[in-house]
Amino acid sequence: MDDRNEIRKITMAEFFPIIVRMKEENWRLVQICAVSVDDGKRYEMSYSFCNDEDYHMITLRIEIDENEEIASITQLYPCAFIQENEAAELFGVKIVHINMDYQNKLYRIDTEAPFKKKG
Repeated sequence: MDDRNEIRKITMAEFFPIIVRMKEENWRLVQICAVSVDDGKRYEMSYSFCNDEDYHMITLRIEIDENEEIASITQLYPCAFIQENEAAELFGVKIVHINMDYQNKLYRIDTEAPFKKKG
């Protein structure tokens, strides 16, 4: 395994303090990925960051219930707005306080949350 790539499972209580620390330490946001798990009753959210000094990658992984809200990170990482809107619109993740919230109008789709598993 490449020691420059790491996946850390975190809790909701740890989420925002760790994101703040990543920003303070100049980690660059690389991607945000949403996946429906447990037949659509939960989401696995992965936030990947890169340290440009040594190209170390860290992915923070958090599981949330389908009706649980998660805070946007756009206040710290403005570029997250596209990926957060995508997770909200395509999977139904309840991301609150997105700076530039497209209100489910990012894509022209006929189905609400088309990638959310229907359980």
